[in-house]
Amino acid sequence: MPERSHDELYAIADALIADAQDGEQVEVYVGSRVDTDVDVVNATLHSLTVATSEGVGIRVINDHRQGYASVGSLDIDLARDALAQARSNARWAAPDEFIGLVDLATADALPAAELDVYDPAVLSVPTADKVEMAFKLEQDTLARDPRIRGIETSAYGDVVGSSVIVSTEGIRVASRRSAASASVVAMAGEGVETRTGYGFTVGRSPLALDLSEAADDAAERTLRLLGAKQGPSATLPIVFDPLVSASLIGLIAAACNGEALIKGRSMFVNRLGEAVAAGGVTLIEDPTDARFFSAGARDGEGVVTRRTELISEGVFAAALNNAYTGRRSGAGTTGSAARGGYGSAPGVGARALRVVPGNRSQEEIIAGIDQGLYVQSLNGLHSGASTVSGDFSVGADGLMIRDGRLAEPVREMTIASTLQKMLLGISEIGADEIWLPGSAVGVTLLIDSMSVSGS
Repeated sequence: MPERSHDELYAIADALIADAQDGEQVEVYVGSRVDTDVDVVNATLHSLTVATSEGVGIRVINDHRQGYASVGSLDIDLARDALAQARSNARWAAPDEFIGLVDLATADALPAAELDVYDPAVLSVPTADKVEMAFKLEQDTLARDPRIRGIETSAYGDVVGSSVIVSTEGIRVASRRSAASASVVAMAGEGVETRTGYGFTVGRSPLALDLSEAADDAAERTLRLLGAKQGPSATLPIVFDPLVSASLIGLIAAACNGEALIKGRSMFVNRLGEAVAAGGVTLIEDPTDARFFSAGARDGEGVVTRRTELISEGVFAAALNNAYTGRRSGAGTTGSAARGGYGSAPGVGARALRVVPGNRSQEEIIAGIDQGLYVQSLNGLHSGASTVSGDFSVGADGLMIRDGRLAEPVREMTIASTLQKMLLGISEIGADEIWLPGSAVGVTLLIDSMSVSGS
């Protein structure tokens, strides 16, 4: 199915808004996306999927009671049924004085950024060429070193999505973005040992991808872990690889979520204006930066997005808010309403996180460490880290640092601390930003001391 035009999506939204009844606020989100996914295993096409997903999500608010309903179709009759269901759901909902759609003045309080986040080549490049990219990535990675025994998976994926939001309060906005990626998991071994390593490349379309870079990364990450053994227990400085730090940055942003703060489910409750990190740490949420693959000029409620410093030189400076949490907290919206698509009402979420980088390379940072641990990957992060209590205890693989250089590989280590101590213990941030397909930029992070448990 071809990509839907904004005019097609607007026509559906406008028809539903016209059915709004007196005294109620209605918001209509109409979305359409096309996904392509290719998976190659052992020089064989394991799977190929080209799928279209489209639907309508409707919020109805009456007397501060909110109802939501959705339908996975653009059929106007089915969409009207969803409107009736949302209206019925609102009647049974508990009233909340802070519930209400965002008004036009609030949504347009700042100029909207002009962002180039769509490349039509994501649709014009033939599917056969995309399949060939996955095959080529597998072949290129295998050719990097004879110790690479096989490829666990070589994948290509892309998405192009379009959406509109229209409301009775005057909101009328549209967005379109695209993204493409290729990734590979290499398996290397010596004797009976096998290790794996991941490489990837991302862009707005397949034409922007660098398969050679992905193959190089996968090979390097795999090969340097060969011979890994469990290292000794100690208290050491920890250097986090950029791919790992991106996940950690996401955890910190979750603690800055206005909804979590209101519910008391954040380690930063009642800490606004206090020092929560080392003075050199500034954490920014900036969806107006087009380098992020989730960048956008408007949030999930149609509000203009903006640059927000969540942590400013170590101080907890601001929380992420949508219209509801902004009203309830008194801080106002930060343009951070997040949607997972048409199936759910907007919540609060980060989409473009970046720690302001430092001035030194990863090699220069490591050169200043006599003995430490370089963490290349984490295991059990979501079960072992809590953004409520701050507890942090997860598995890690990586390499020891000795006399300013990466040394022997280690595996099945456990690193432990608290997120609060880790933030305050960030002693250096690298200059080596890596732009990832997720919501955070990766960068080398040095934490001065953590407990490391091994043999």
